[in-house]
Amino acid sequence: MKHQVTIYCKADCHLCERAKEVIARCRRKTEFALVEVDISQDAELLGRYGHDIPVILLDGREIARHFVRERNLLELLNKS
Repeated sequence: MKHQVTIYCKADCHLCERAKEVIARCRRKTEFALVEVDISQDAELLGRYGHDIPVILLDGREIARHFVRERNLLELLNKS
């Protein structure tokens, strides 16, 4: 099964940019689908996450908030 990583983010967010860099490095090492969701385009998501971005989900389950470690993400992606 191919995993899906979802990142909730918005423009001009330095933590979001860092998380995207980590995710990009992981994509060079293992295959997975990536979905980027700009919370500023959705009032519900903006209300839910506000300043708690980036939020990273793996297959619909939250695995990180504010930052993600490359090693941890790779471990989770390679578990099955």
